[in-house]
Amino acid sequence: MSLVLVRNRSVRNSITAWAFLLPAAILIALSVLVPALMALVMSFSATGLDVTEPLRFVGLANIQRLLTDPMVRQVLVTTFLYLIGVVPPIVLGALGLAVLVNQSLPGRSLLRGAFYTPVLVSIVVAAIAFRWIYAENGLINGWLIALLGDAFTPIGFLTTPQLALPAVMLVTLWKGLGYYMVIFLAGLQGIPKELYEAAELDGSEGWRQHLDITLPLMRPYVTLVAVVSSIAATKVFEEVFLMTQGGPADATRTIVYYVYDQAFAELEISYACTLGLALFLLVMVLTLVRLAFAGDRPLI
Repeated sequence: MSLVLVRNRSVRNSITAWAFLLPAAILIALSVLVPALMALVMSFSATGLDVTEPLRFVGLANIQRLLTDPMVRQVLVTTFLYLIGVVPPIVLGALGLAVLVNQSLPGRSLLRGAFYTPVLVSIVVAAIAFRWIYAENGLINGWLIALLGDAFTPIGFLTTPQLALPAVMLVTLWKGLGYYMVIFLAGLQGIPKELYEAAELDGSEGWRQHLDITLPLMRPYVTLVAVVSSIAATKVFEEVFLMTQGGPADATRTIVYYVYDQAFAELEISYACTLGLALFLLVMVLTLVRLAFAGDRPLI
């Protein structure tokens, strides 16, 4: 009798759990899985914006076009440069900030709030502010003219191909440091203080303690932040769209912006879906890297 009651209770618990999960599962299926499957199908067809138009199967034509498209190679190089220029500074900078605000400093809470504030700023507001800062009559050039005189020629940060990409990278760094600092801070606060005390007795002091204790124990967090920021860097769009729109001379055209351009400027929906599929595979590779190097303390 008791076995039957336990079984009935288990069935009721399962039904209750599925009742709560079903609406979310349906929403995810309709908003994520169905569009993803449609994009996969459209990658092997030719279609435009008219969804009522029947799909025309073209096989691997879009993939062949992707492999021979010189712009794809250019945007991949630009995206890779963006990743290299953003991920190492954001990992090292966020870790350094986390170590700083984890110390017993006066005004520590104020520092934490100040470093996290950029995360709360809308990317639209941040982009507009940085466009004004970078403008030829903006803040930086105004300061330089005041220091060097009228003979100084204003620098076109967003109109010079060599400077545009680093200028956009700086916005990503400014917004991302505080976010990843919080992740590192959570990891630092999970390290027992007794380990540092024992290391001090063994003669390890100052920054040596961080090399001996902090970095080894923070390895899963470093891996997490590196991979998550890499995924975010490969999918960067808002900064480019709002500040340079891929220019000048395609110097800031990333793969996501190229997908947008093909879909909504050139109306090449099928080719845009193929590019999106390539981006999905790239993000999946980065995710597998995260899982492979998570270490013995997986976070996700």
